[in-house]
Amino acid sequence: MPTSLGLFGTGRLGSAIRRLADARDDLEVRWAVGSEGPGEDALEAVDVAIDVSTADAVADHLAWAHRTGTDLVIGATGWDPSLVDGELPVRVLVAPNFSLGVALVRRLTAVLGAYAAATGSAGTPVDLAVAETHHRHKVDAPSGTALALREALARGAGTRLEDVQTTSLRLGEVVGDHEVTVTTALETVILRHAAHDRDLFAAGALTAAGWLTTRPHPGLFTLDDLAEDHLRPLLGDPAEQAGPGPTTRSTTADAHA
Repeated sequence: MPTSLGLFGTGRLGSAIRRLADARDDLEVRWAVGSEGPGEDALEAVDVAIDVSTADAVADHLAWAHRTGTDLVIGATGWDPSLVDGELPVRVLVAPNFSLGVALVRRLTAVLGAYAAATGSAGTPVDLAVAETHHRHKVDAPSGTALALREALARGAGTRLEDVQTTSLRLGEVVGDHEVTVTTALETVILRHAAHDRDLFAAGALTAAGWLTTRPHPGLFTLDDLAEDHLRPLLGDPAEQAGPGPTTRSTTADAHA
């Protein structure tokens, strides 16, 4: 029996999610609503809903999920993380970015930060930076992913967030480009993730929704929890340096916006 799916948000990412979901036999999109759609009370319960709407709508969507017993994936922008504090009656997954590639880069960023700390302890000045570029329509800056990468780099390096230079550009129709840089007088090490198509995030959102419904208990999850299943065999213990922490509670989505 197909998993029933609801969709809050019918913009660029929401439309991509719907298109990919409609092409799958194991998913059934029961409804997709935008800002002008019916209120939450008019929506039927589904197995899982994906929220890629706006910050102002997240509180209402969470309340609806609680009332209806619907699991919820949140990829919306800039909402208050205290909304998911405390015990949750349903499964909720929060994702600042739906790309497993970005989850991999975040883990490697923490390792790079530790390398920078070791280099700096030898008396060599080290510069840390995160740069991101997105399409001209994106409002928030820095992006949620840039903030997550900055936090991972600072944590790995044992330094303050303010010590990581963070820059943003809004150019053309760039889907999402993030770069982490560690520079000394002797070398530069760069990690980069470039998204070529918004379908990357749409597919990741559907993967997150399917994974969330298999969790044995209600509660709060992040894409890092899902990524552990995929990345831990690849990274081993170093992945623990960027394990779930404050970064995973970031609620500012980016390239999906």
